[in-house]
Amino acid sequence: MTSVPRLPAIPRTLNALGRAAARLGIRPGSLDPDSLEAAAREQTGLSDFGEDPYRDGLDRLTNALEAEADLSALGRFITRGDLVRLLGNRLQLTDWHARNPEIGVRPVRSPIFIVGQGRTGTTILHELLALDPANRVPQTWEAEFPFPPPERAEYERDPRIAQSQAEIDRSESLIPDFKRMHRMGAQLPQECVRITAAAFKSAIFTAQWRIPSYTRWLLRDADMASAYAYHRKTLQLLEWRCPGERWILKSPGHLWCPEAVLAAYPDARLIQTHRDPLRILSSLSSLEVVLRKLTSDAISAEEIAREWSEWLTLAYERSVNFREKANLPDSQVIDLQFQEFIADPLAVVRRIYERFDLELRPEIEERMRDYILSNPSDRDGAHRHRLEDTGLDIDEERAKVARYQKYFDVPTETTSA
Repeated sequence: MTSVPRLPAIPRTLNALGRAAARLGIRPGSLDPDSLEAAAREQTGLSDFGEDPYRDGLDRLTNALEAEADLSALGRFITRGDLVRLLGNRLQLTDWHARNPEIGVRPVRSPIFIVGQGRTGTTILHELLALDPANRVPQTWEAEFPFPPPERAEYERDPRIAQSQAEIDRSESLIPDFKRMHRMGAQLPQECVRITAAAFKSAIFTAQWRIPSYTRWLLRDADMASAYAYHRKTLQLLEWRCPGERWILKSPGHLWCPEAVLAAYPDARLIQTHRDPLRILSSLSSLEVVLRKLTSDAISAEEIAREWSEWLTLAYERSVNFREKANLPDSQVIDLQFQEFIADPLAVVRRIYERFDLELRPEIEERMRDYILSNPSDRDGAHRHRLEDTGLDIDEERAKVARYQKYFDVPTETTSA
């Protein structure tokens, strides 16, 4: 049985007071979409949220949060703040593009997308590729606080870096186990799900909260074109005064909609990372138990594992369908196995540069080598997890992913570590 962590004493007390208030019919922290939009307008002094159809996603998300997420008092406070910030970012992105139309005509040429599922080495790969100055990545601080757009001359000492790091430190103080599972930092590369969150079509919400109705709509029915249009507008803004030769982008969310990625960026190049799906399921389920504890006291590790079994299986099936149909040339895609990457990360990086006809300078490779030595996978402690603790039937789970493993020749690993 997977254990659920406890929050520190102060937030536990706050949540207990919140439960008492709820019994009296008091629920502070409104998640009503109109209230959220009004708060964003007040904070920014702006009123235009843009033309793309974001409101359907916002309505579905807030309905699911109220009906399904079982938010704690702390969770409601955090959630309202996050949603108001996202709406404020929408307002500001629309305003910056309207006042500076040259931003919107900037081409985003041949971006490279890392599209593997979580727990397949995508984070450290993204960090390594970010060490090459030719590669532009969205750092966490600028993804969270993109306005005004970053300037090249001040990029490494922007005051928003400290603001972002302070927020990360506060979160880690509440769920300290999380940093053993996923490294965070203001100046580390951030995932695309943080960008598309402001389009209210993002798998980041599924990671944060129990919202099955929203997730079902997002992964099965939502038209992701508007999310990637917002994504492009954000990249154009971020690189306006702080350009690079190419974007290196990453998110497991891309695996659910690869056709939408290539529709938005036809010249995109894809790095798909692979690992035994049952190891991914075990690790992600363990991570989700810790992450969701930040906003809810009602955590079922077994339910989380069942949810992610369904969603991950869908991603694997879609990835095979997409690759069979798209028939991408070798110059546009590369497949990487987790075990090969862990065994020799630099050899894998060299393969990527060779496949995409990029120059890997010796001093950059040396920088990557030093980074690997300085950042072992267990730097913040080992992440232990076992699929046997999820309540899932291992044989049934293996059968679900057999087609994916066969198509991509993904080796089977032990189900515990």
